[in-house]
Amino acid sequence: MNELLELLEKNARTSNAELAVMLGKTEQEVADEIARLENDGVIKGYSTLIDYTAINPNLVTAYIELKVTPQARTGFDDIARFISQFDEVKGVTLMSGAFDIGITIIGENLMVISSFVSKHLATIDGVVSTATHFVLKTYKDNGLSMCDDESDERGLVCP
Repeated sequence: MNELLELLEKNARTSNAELAVMLGKTEQEVADEIARLENDGVIKGYSTLIDYTAINPNLVTAYIELKVTPQARTGFDDIARFISQFDEVKGVTLMSGAFDIGITIIGENLMVISSFVSKHLATIDGVVSTATHFVLKTYKDNGLSMCDDESDERGLVCP
């Protein structure tokens, strides 16, 4: 992968001057390359990786799998685009395997997610079935560790 993209992926707030030093290029060369990558649609945007449970420990993340009947002429695209419009939905992907569409959602609690599935997803024409998986703990997200560096002083116990 492009070294500039790797650096931006790790920290999009790194300045062009810092990137230039790391890459052995001029600041203008870095700026031009970033502009080209943005114009070509390689860089879609910039975001912040947030641990929402640090703000509200009751928030729940769920991965929802949908089995869908493909639509004439559009396949899965129309259904995926429709689902993408919901504010609660953080991600929508076409998948291989037993299910067709994967959805990532964040809700206030289990009941909010359950209600979203039953009222918004299960009622969509073409949705055959759903399977919801709740995230219990996130260790790594988007290449970054989400764990506190707390050491366990108890040690390992082996029988």
